[in-house]
Amino acid sequence: MKLERVELVQVAIPLVTPFRTSFGTMTTKDTFLLHVVTDTAEGWSEFAADPEPLYCSEFVAGAEIVLRDFLVPRVAAVRNLTAAAVGPATAKVKGHELAKATLETAVLDAELRTYGMPLSVFLGSVRDRVPAGVSVGIKDSVGELLDDVERYLAEGYVRIKLKIEPGWDVEPVRAVRERLGDALPLQVDANTAYGLADAEHLRRLDEFGLLLIEEPLEEDNLHGHAQLQRRIATPVCLDESLHGARDTAAAIAMDACRVVNVKPARVGGYLEARRIHDVARAHGVPVWCGGMLETGIGRAPNLALAALPGFTLPGDTSASGRYFAEDITEPFVLEDGHLPVPTGPGIGIEPLPDALRRFTRGRRELLLGR
Repeated sequence: MKLERVELVQVAIPLVTPFRTSFGTMTTKDTFLLHVVTDTAEGWSEFAADPEPLYCSEFVAGAEIVLRDFLVPRVAAVRNLTAAAVGPATAKVKGHELAKATLETAVLDAELRTYGMPLSVFLGSVRDRVPAGVSVGIKDSVGELLDDVERYLAEGYVRIKLKIEPGWDVEPVRAVRERLGDALPLQVDANTAYGLADAEHLRRLDEFGLLLIEEPLEEDNLHGHAQLQRRIATPVCLDESLHGARDTAAAIAMDACRVVNVKPARVGGYLEARRIHDVARAHGVPVWCGGMLETGIGRAPNLALAALPGFTLPGDTSASGRYFAEDITEPFVLEDGHLPVPTGPGIGIEPLPDALRRFTRGRRELLLGR
């Protein structure tokens, strides 16, 4: 393929309810889509981070600059472009995994559409649907939390994840267990909100039989996570700490994690995400697919990834209606606690023109060279 055109489409989609974590509250999904046109097909992808660098160092305005000035020109210069060539072409640009993932995914979508191949087939998926968990943000009261959890279970979600932070951890978890019982698959996510000095406090969560505690400490502290794992029984799961297969192998070797959250955007794209899956599976470590409140453009390829054989835990691949009253694609609807893996070519979905028009806040052509 040859890259002929790259368009950045800024979108802002209201969330059904505010989503609060230890690092902030979101009321709108404010990001951009990347639309690439090659000489053989077109492709779409979604930038996963936020307008502010709070979850990670990347953010919307910064990613646009990196794509425009550094990543797109390098990829546009590649002859016989494939998704596998994007990584080597952009390797000299340090970091910026989420921006790189956005470009690689759009190119991969176009490449697979050229051959009429679904992403699930390309990745090696083994299921046509995947179990859906749901992430429940920090609430103003335990009563509100319990109401939300019960509503999600009534909708059919098969696993609950609670966001926690200091001051909102043991008691909310206890309340959910007491109300809904020990059989409920339950996990918590701290988004780096604690320090190793909190180990004894976090050990109080052991009594609740959690599937895992996700990213409790600072993201650059594998040694600290290994020390924490020696002091608590709840399996530690790493998210923000892992930027690739090499990080994952190191974390597993150190016993810094016993479960891995794979977010394709965070690790540079679906090719590296598949490598992480392979490393974890080879070591007998379960993986699951995390979420970034994606629109359908980001949700569709995540479902294909979550259908790989090593994804043995339900992910955060929730239904579209969990976050949006209206999505920019055909919605993904929960059925018997599962979501279908797209079967169309590429990522298997495209923006609906009318919806995209309503939620678009700006469009920019990214120059392919100077």
